[in-house]
Amino acid sequence: MKPDTTYAPRDWNAHPPLVHPDYRSTVARGPKKPLVPLPQGLGELTGPVYGHEAIGDLDADLTRNGAVNGEPSGERIIVAGRVLDEAGRPIPGTLVEIWQANAAGRYVHRRDQHHAPLDPNFYGAGRCVTDEEGSYRFLSVRPGAYPWKNHANAWRPPHIHFSLFGPSFVTRLVTQMYFPGDPLLDHDPIFRSVPAFARPRLIATFSLELTVPEQALGYRFDIVLRGPRETPMEG
Repeated sequence: MKPDTTYAPRDWNAHPPLVHPDYRSTVARGPKKPLVPLPQGLGELTGPVYGHEAIGDLDADLTRNGAVNGEPSGERIIVAGRVLDEAGRPIPGTLVEIWQANAAGRYVHRRDQHHAPLDPNFYGAGRCVTDEEGSYRFLSVRPGAYPWKNHANAWRPPHIHFSLFGPSFVTRLVTQMYFPGDPLLDHDPIFRSVPAFARPRLIATFSLELTVPEQALGYRFDIVLRGPRETPMEG
């Protein structure tokens, strides 16, 4: 039987609007006219192509892939989950990339100049490819909160950025993962730009099963690409 190669329609109501006034920069950069949906073509159903052989042994271990002369500072965490389609089926072969601030809330980026220290042993980025069960796994440090200039006394809650790039979806999908019980979530315009019913989908679940004794706490974060439980994505 020929496999179904079409995608279920995306539920745009679960995603943040392209312009959210409380998230100030979207007012200037968001589109002023409705988007024009394009029909699925060969590119959406067969591409893109990237080299799986380019994934290194340490790429998914953020505690070692940027180390220069020691280990990075901060609480060790394991973040793992599955990439699923609208029917809950695993999506193998998905390139999952993450980037984050260090334990003090500082990115390795020339535009990040706030007063938290850089960590010489933490690069803050990693990647892996999902296995046949659609599973991924990263070892990292828990990122810190950091100030940003969106409004007075604005602080971004600790979060990890996710990028997904698969063999049968041509657009790079980007989202953010947050931690349970964080009081800053109620004050963050980016998190609150997501419709209230879909916000829990961006919050990881603490997992004792993933936790490694005497090493790292575990968090589970599954990513659903389409359907009624789809993970909100950035525009």
